[in-house]
This record gives sequence, structure tokens and C-alpha cells, in this order.
Amino acid sequence: MTRTVYVNGEYLPETEAKVSIFDRGFLMADGVYEVTTVLDGKLIDFDGHATRLARSLSELEMKEPVTKEELLSIHRKLVEENGVDEGLVYLQVTRGAADRDFAYPKDAEPTLVLFTQKKNAVNSPAAKTGISVISIPDIRWGRRDIKTVQLLYPSMGKMAAKAAGADDAWMVEDGFVTEGTSNNAYIVKDGVIITRNLSTHILHGITRAAVLRFAEVAQMKIEERPFTIEEAQNADEAFITSATSFVQPVVKIDDKAVGTGTVGPVASRLREIYLEESRKAAI
Repeated sequence: MTRTVYVNGEYLPETEAKVSIFDRGFLMADGVYEVTTVLDGKLIDFDGHATRLARSLSELEMKEPVTKEELLSIHRKLVEENGVDEGLVYLQVTRGAADRDFAYPKDAEPTLVLFTQKKNAVNSPAAKTGISVISIPDIRWGRRDIKTVQLLYPSMGKMAAKAAGADDAWMVEDGFVTEGTSNNAYIVKDGVIITRNLSTHILHGITRAAVLRFAEVAQMKIEERPFTIEEAQNADEAFITSATSFVQPVVKIDDKAVGTGTVGPVASRLREIYLEESRKAAI
């Protein structure tokens, strides 16, 4: 089945969708994106993603191509048109098409593209078995809080993990874990959830915010600070969060088992709570 996608005000079959070769997203990676989860045909944390998108655009001095209300309408129409019960909506905004120049063009209109993907993440086997990660140096640019389409190094990290027989990579800078290639990183020690504090060093994860909020309601202890790979290896549990993996346990780091080497109770409980509460609040 051919998907319906959205390109600059038009709903089109994916085979007919086109973007200019002069688009700065293509030429300069001059763009930002968001991924919103779909569960039971509804959107999870849409407000959070829309707010972060607006912030990313503002930080890069880009125009907002449509209003938040219009964006919600586009998301809903694509979910309905493509019959997505479980999956995601990918959204990308670039500065638009202009002659190639490092300076921002003055009159370019933003390019807005959205498409859906069906994905069964709720019943992912990894949620029951856990995943393994390796550590790699974090050599990305210094504004990781802006969700840009500059994803080559995270892709290289994913491939390095696969080559090592692992599932993902945690990036390390100045001796401390920043985040995973496409997720936020956590450890649990003596019942305390530890995750890096927000700054320009990490993406301000929407799922991260929700999980920590639910953890507080469940009266779990939280400590926001950097941690090392060694500390993570000696933790009782470790896990990641993202829009497409929810809460996913990490059972091995650089070939060393975390805790018992099996999925722990904190990560399991947080995943249950996140899915339950997110479904209640979905729109």
C-alpha cells in the first residue's frame, strides 16, 4: 500500500512527493525534526513535541511553517489516511530552497514534510530481554538540545554497535555519558534513578520528561547528574527512553552485565506506567 505523505500543504502518494535539490535540508542539514508516537490510533505527547519543535526553530532562526493547530490536524489526517494504529509520525522542517550559501537566505520559505511509519514497539522483544550497548566518544557539535537532522554520527554509532554485536551505543564526553544514539540514558542504584541533567549537552527528551514525571508521582527517587560508564556497569539497572522505544532496559554495557544481567523491576515498572498513562492522555 502506498502511503499518503504531506509536503508543503499537499497530501500526496509517497511516490509523487518531491523536494527541491536546492533545499537546505539536503545541502546543509539545515533542518529540524520531531517523531511523535501513535498508539491505538492516537498521538502521544503531541504538545511536548510541538513545543520542542517551536524551540528548535527559534534557536535556528527559522520560521514556523504552520500553526500548532494546523500541525495537529496534519498529524491526525495522516494517521487516519494511512490506517496507523501503532507507529509514528515523522515531521521535518528545513529552512527551504535557495542557492547554496553558508549565510541564511532572506526570503526562503520553510519546507514542511510529514510521513507515517507503522511499528510494533509495545510488544518489542527487547522490552523483556533488554539490550546491550557499547560506549563511544561523543564528538557531535555542542548544541545537542536542538533536534536537528544532523544524524550522521549517531548513525555511525549504531553501526559501530552492530559491528560489536551490540544493539546501541552510549556516547561519552569528558568521562561522562551524554546520551544514546537516539535516546536518553539512565541507571538505577539503590533504588535511585540517575540521569544526566538537562543542558546543551543532551536532547531534552519528551519521553524523558514524561517518564521522570511519572516516576515522581510513583514516589521513586530521582537524581539528575552525569554518570560514568564504570558507574553504569556497577549499577543495579540501566535503561533508555525515547518516543519509539518508550522505556527499554539495558542489561549489558561494553560486554559487562548490569546488575543481574536481566531486566530489572524499576525499568519494567516505569515502562508499564508510561504506556498506561500515555494512553490515557493520548489525543
